[in-house]
Amino acid sequence: MTYVAKAENSALIEQIDQLEAQIVAARDAIAAIIYGQATVVEETLVTLLAGGHLLLIGVPGLGKTRLVETLGTVFGLDERRVQFTPDLMPADILGSEVLEESETGRRAFRFVRGPVFCQLLMADEINRASPRTQSALLQAMQEHRVSVAGVYHALPRPFHVLATQNPLEQEGTYPLPEAQLDRFFMQVDVDYPDLDAEREILIATTGASSPTCRRVMDPERLLEAQRLIRHIPVGESVVEAILDLVRAGRPETSPIEEVRRHVSWGPGPRASQALMLAARARAVVQGRLSPSLDDVIALAQPILRHRMALSFSARAEGVVIGDIIDLLCRRMP
Repeated sequence: MTYVAKAENSALIEQIDQLEAQIVAARDAIAAIIYGQATVVEETLVTLLAGGHLLLIGVPGLGKTRLVETLGTVFGLDERRVQFTPDLMPADILGSEVLEESETGRRAFRFVRGPVFCQLLMADEINRASPRTQSALLQAMQEHRVSVAGVYHALPRPFHVLATQNPLEQEGTYPLPEAQLDRFFMQVDVDYPDLDAEREILIATTGASSPTCRRVMDPERLLEAQRLIRHIPVGESVVEAILDLVRAGRPETSPIEEVRRHVSWGPGPRASQALMLAARARAVVQGRLSPSLDDVIALAQPILRHRMALSFSARAEGVVIGDIIDLLCRRMP
């Protein structure tokens, strides 16, 4: 190894150490507001560090909206919230052109930006909007720009969407197509807190004063962190484990009989990319310099569960996609 290479490695290690300290501070600041959701907070931080979008699924009252508000404060992001309803139109999210007349009588169109022009957008109950509105948002998520009247408008950087879905009430909803679900970096299932966490929530949120969070990072530092994550080295064993895991989830190439029999279609290359980035980000969140096989196993569920679909016969037999992913993980060394 040359002196220059050693110097570059030392600089990279120093940058990672600095980022780890900030992530610890950010996690502590979030934990002061969000109780009993350590896994959800960790997976949310991993998604932000990887530059992705997050789909939160859980019943009302579990703190999903409060999590987004807290993230906006902790990372200094411009945060907006849109309540998705069946009558919501694409222009209500993206913006529209309005005709204005000047004092001299000259008329011209002016583009009025919608709430999507922010750094952290909460799409509350995204499955209640029409497919047309969903597609408009998902296109913005993918391209980081919107097109109105044939003109492209770039979105701010960083740009993250945290969408929520209520798994209880499905009447009057428009479930996201599987191909569009792939735009989300992770799908995180938000469960009820345990007894101790719920007791802490009860005491902390019903008193005379409410806990407040503090700002730890700014948007520019978050962008630097996202670039740094992509420079973290990944071992060959981790790369091979990711490839083996994803390809084993496809019925066309899987050596597992249960996958060939129960899975209608499996994860694509975007799942491999997401696992690679997420493993790097999780290593930093947990204070390590490089990812391990444990990171791949821990991230398999939130990254793969919305990128795989069961056959009709499998659903009729009561098979769930989580069991298939667990089976894939048990094959790993």
